[in-house]
Amino acid sequence: MKPGIHPKYQDVDVRCACGNTFKTRSTKPELHLEICNQCHPFFTGRQKLIDTEGRVERFTKRFGAQSAEARRAATKATKATKAAKASKARKSPATA
Repeated sequence: MKPGIHPKYQDVDVRCACGNTFKTRSTKPELHLEICNQCHPFFTGRQKLIDTEGRVERFTKRFGAQSAEARRAATKATKATKAAKASKARKSPATA
């Protein structure tokens, strides 16, 4: 390694938005995190939605909170209307 070109590697205190602090080593003097292992849903086992710019609200507004039964009923209704239109088209005489 060439001397004098590498940044100083030092002990730092890391602070998370949840209030957790711990020590590690880094080339930066301070580290501020949004999510750490104490508040991340993967490690805690609880789900916490992190909504950026209202994306979750937009999704639920657009698609709604549908259950599996509601989706099945909507699919059945769509198939029934398509079948009705197809049978009606077959029954009526073709005009030329």
